[in-house]
Amino acid sequence: MEAAISVVTAELVSRFISFLKNKYQSSLNHVKSEEKVRERLQHLLMRVSIVIEEADGRYITNSGMLLQLKMLSEAMYKGYRVLDTLRYKSFQDSVGFDKVSVNDSSSSSLYLAVPFKRSRTYSENDDKAMRLELDGALESLEIVVAHMAEFVVLLSGCECMSRRLYDVYLYTTNFMFGRHAEKQKLLTFLLEHNNPPGDHALAVLPVIGGVGVGKKTLVAHVCGNEWVRSRFSSILHLNGNNLMTILDHGRSMFGMMLVVIEFASDVDDDDWKRFHSFLIRVSRGSRIIIISKLIRLARFGSVQPIFLSVLSYDELRYLFKTLAFGSIDPIEHPQLVKIADGFAKELHTMQGALVATNMYADVLRRNLDVQFWRCILDRGIRYVKRNISIYGVHPSTLLEQGQPVDITDFALHPLSMRRYTINASIKEESPSVTLGELLADPSVRPKKDFILISWESRIPPRNTYARFVTSHAEDTSEGSASHPGRKRRGVPI
Repeated sequence: MEAAISVVTAELVSRFISFLKNKYQSSLNHVKSEEKVRERLQHLLMRVSIVIEEADGRYITNSGMLLQLKMLSEAMYKGYRVLDTLRYKSFQDSVGFDKVSVNDSSSSSLYLAVPFKRSRTYSENDDKAMRLELDGALESLEIVVAHMAEFVVLLSGCECMSRRLYDVYLYTTNFMFGRHAEKQKLLTFLLEHNNPPGDHALAVLPVIGGVGVGKKTLVAHVCGNEWVRSRFSSILHLNGNNLMTILDHGRSMFGMMLVVIEFASDVDDDDWKRFHSFLIRVSRGSRIIIISKLIRLARFGSVQPIFLSVLSYDELRYLFKTLAFGSIDPIEHPQLVKIADGFAKELHTMQGALVATNMYADVLRRNLDVQFWRCILDRGIRYVKRNISIYGVHPSTLLEQGQPVDITDFALHPLSMRRYTINASIKEESPSVTLGELLADPSVRPKKDFILISWESRIPPRNTYARFVTSHAEDTSEGSASHPGRKRRGVPI
């Protein structure tokens, strides 16, 4: 009997050891396969990014090439997201959990309490979903690369455009991101030949899009092109509310002009006809660009309008990561890459969040600390939840409407802010603080009302995004302070 038990035990042990060996070998093969796939993905991304950057420096008029350029861009941004996910998964598997060293300074008021969650290793379902997404990203890249040869040949025949400093990708805060196809369409509109003899109509191109999607930045970028500046005798910027004031300056207008008009509201058809007829008389061959969020204004276009939509999640994530890390290689900070994903998801819920993207990235780039990034993300999430709870709408919508928003979670003090147009005299009287300074050290908050500089653009049109901030501590009782979700009838401004 003992001999039989010994034989059975030996057989079971042998099978168990064999099972472990097979499982280890299978795991090893899986890791090697995953590494090969990652290398393949990196290689394809490098090829596609080189072609896109080269295309961005060429003058492309072929509509088919523009469509293919857009497909290349979409596949590239998706590929970069999947590659980062793979890298973070490898980091999780190697350390086992999200370990963060916390120094004594983290217990100060600067760092809010953010729970650290133990990261579980990927389950079989997670692993399967990751493989499917990886296969999808690879398939998209392989398809566009397979059809890229003809695109590259045609691209070599396109004229090169001179590059300025803010076009160079090393200057991560000084370049206009994406919008490759839209930029080319706008250039084609401005540089195409004059109207046929006898055709006195002015060419009008509407650029339509929501608030903060980059309409003015796109137009300013193209207007700075050397070819565009040399083609037109002058570039005139008008406000739609004062459209007819141009009638008083007819004698000083000559040559081919580029007229850029920004409309905040609709314009009467008769006023537009008067304006249009006046420009035909004084400046034949000129071009008009309409900038507005109103789709109705597309009716004045003589060519197909350019509709600017919000950036896709993959595009926004790529932009945010590029801005937040600057010249630092994100591979060296896998935990920060994961937190950057959280920022990108929150920002993508804000339709057209380019200003907020630059604002947060500017703050985070100054301090590449995991605890600090988690703290800022937590404040941002609670800032959105607080305003939705109080006012019922997203704070970005409130700001767009000129309504006050509660920024208690940013300043650690009951404050509200609203949209503010900079006035030199008021600015001298009121102290100003940048958002980066306020987030890094809430104690810098002035005791009285002040101007909060959210972000200052470094490229044309070089806008400064300022908000007027006032305290509402006197309206915040102990009960409402402990229950920020409780609705209030209003916030004093």
